[in-house]
Amino acid sequence: MRLKQIILLVFVVCSMGVHADEGMWLLGNLNKQTRQAMKELGLQMPADKIYSPRKASLKDAVVSFGGFCSGVVVSEDGLVFTNHHCGFSSIQQHSTVEHDYLKDGFVAHNRSEELPNPELYVRFLLRTEDVTKRVLKATDDSMNEAQRTMAIDSIARLISDEVSRKDSTLVGVVDAYYGGNEFWLSVYRDFNDVRLVFAPPSSIGKFGWDTDNWMWPRHTGDFSVFRIYSDKNNRPADYSPENVPYHPPYVAPVSLDGYKEGSFCMTLGYPGSTERFLSSFGIEEMMNGMNQAMIDVRGVKQAIWKREMDRRDDIRIKYASKYDESSNYWKNSIGTNKAIRKLKVLEKKREMEATLRQWIQNTPGEREELMHLLSSLELNYKSRREANRALAYFGESFVNGPELIQLALEILNFDFEGEEKQVIAHLKKIIEKYEDLDLSIDKEVFTALLKEYREKVPARYLPPMYQTIDTLYNGDDKAYVDTLYARSEITTLRGLKRFFEKDTTFNIIEDPAISLGIDMLASYYDMNFEMREASEKIERDERLFNAAVRRMYADRNFYPDANSTMRLSFGTVCSYSPFDGAFYNYYTTPMGIFEKMRDHQGDPDFEVSPRLLELFCAGDFGRYADEKGEMKVCFISNNDITGGNSGSAMFNSKGELLGLAFDGNWEAMSSDIVFEPELQRCIGVDVRYMLFVIEKYGEAANLVKELKIK
Repeated sequence: MRLKQIILLVFVVCSMGVHADEGMWLLGNLNKQTRQAMKELGLQMPADKIYSPRKASLKDAVVSFGGFCSGVVVSEDGLVFTNHHCGFSSIQQHSTVEHDYLKDGFVAHNRSEELPNPELYVRFLLRTEDVTKRVLKATDDSMNEAQRTMAIDSIARLISDEVSRKDSTLVGVVDAYYGGNEFWLSVYRDFNDVRLVFAPPSSIGKFGWDTDNWMWPRHTGDFSVFRIYSDKNNRPADYSPENVPYHPPYVAPVSLDGYKEGSFCMTLGYPGSTERFLSSFGIEEMMNGMNQAMIDVRGVKQAIWKREMDRRDDIRIKYASKYDESSNYWKNSIGTNKAIRKLKVLEKKREMEATLRQWIQNTPGEREELMHLLSSLELNYKSRREANRALAYFGESFVNGPELIQLALEILNFDFEGEEKQVIAHLKKIIEKYEDLDLSIDKEVFTALLKEYREKVPARYLPPMYQTIDTLYNGDDKAYVDTLYARSEITTLRGLKRFFEKDTTFNIIEDPAISLGIDMLASYYDMNFEMREASEKIERDERLFNAAVRRMYADRNFYPDANSTMRLSFGTVCSYSPFDGAFYNYYTTPMGIFEKMRDHQGDPDFEVSPRLLELFCAGDFGRYADEKGEMKVCFISNNDITGGNSGSAMFNSKGELLGLAFDGNWEAMSSDIVFEPELQRCIGVDVRYMLFVIEKYGEAANLVKELKIK
């Protein structure tokens, strides 16, 4: 009886203003309705303290971390908190069998020990500006979609160049919103000297690994710590031993007060992409094309990688980062397709489209322009269905498959005439691929993916190498792959060196791997060309569809789809019931870690270091415990997030840091397409657990002293 009362109370709390909780809002365009909704949920700070283009505000503490994650600045000396999985690649690059920072963690005891990461940068947003009128002025109704895109790209480049001409340390980016109906300029400043300061061992930062990924309850200490460096004038600078810690205009304060059921929670970060306005035809294509290709192909590739990673430590270190990146979106695709079916997302979208169709027919101005909009979408998606699906499998099987092909494509795209800095960076990227490559594993992957692609697509989409395999190798994929790797010069750094030194005795185009790369590009181009006409019409119709939906529901408060620009989402800390008879609390504790260790005995993904277990058993959590003396590890809110939000700051009503967002939940994996307020949850690691690990486990109290703790 008590459980039912608790669940009822949770639904009452979480259903208050559920529409307000949905949305990834532009900070520079927070309307009165959105600001009021935030206040009603408990926000205690004015909007100009969150975002201001003229004075220091909360947004100045939030960064895009490497262009693929988010982070938050927490000290006056440029310390940045982000997720462990966001820093994973950097941690892996510094790891060796002798110094295994992935397994053992890393602590810089002083600033001279902080490790540089030449390819890593952080990006600060300075301001945003609506440039829609200026951009659309460059277009007219007589243009087809390709011409319109070209005109928009040209004016966008012009606007961006104006920013950097005024200040060479600034970057201007014009992004499309609402399906290409609006355009905003974002002005950024990038810092390229970012150093690793602290990383917990993977047994903390990746506790549960693939099994727990996208799941709640969660017990993962998914965080790492970096520091931003600048020149002596506090300006951006490339790495140099002479650089000094960056002093930001705003530092996010840290709260040790925690949260309760229904507490206001606000997330600031850089969500990657959502498709909330996509038509049902586009959703169906995504399910059967890109998502299914990712599920099938990555499943094959990752099984080979994981087997070898479990056998050898050197392979585990080499392949850890690429496995982590690959498996994350593989499991995401599995969950997304499952959730779309279970939550009847397509059916709901089609109901809305039926309403839209009726509205168009009943509205004279709309009827004249859009009478055949939905029919056109249906026809053109159907026209490109087969080619689009083949292209998805092609991309996963070959472009994103064997690393030999990836190397061949990197070499073919190498620009000797580029800026020296870019040439060096590109060269380093290629060399790093060699360092993390095992040829025997790559050959096995290539052989397996040849078979997988052949089974999944019609014969007319097989590239020329399949004819070679059938005629010269009697259909033996392995014999073909073995010969290819044996004959290619670019399987080793020696061949790469001959290429870069422009050895006149080495004709790179005649190398069999390079020739294969050229064939792959031709096949990729052919499939895209087959879809060109349909794709242009789809792009136009989806833009018109997006605008029509907003006009039909003109009284609603619309937010644009995520597009890797800074967004704010807000809601409450909130438990949920994923299915009948189940109730998930809004936080987890170390007790859950012990329980998972017991339930997964012998599984290395759930191993915990004896030292951490000792600290848990001692129960000396100090000021990081709650009022009951308990340590909270992770918590959930109904904030609206997606990929790219990893590492996003989760703030309380006063703009104080509660933790870092690092995941969504399995039951709402269709969230990129539709928001489900009763199910969707944002999983965060509690900042108090982070500080406990840093101070007690890592013995790095000096880092904690840098923070502004409330």
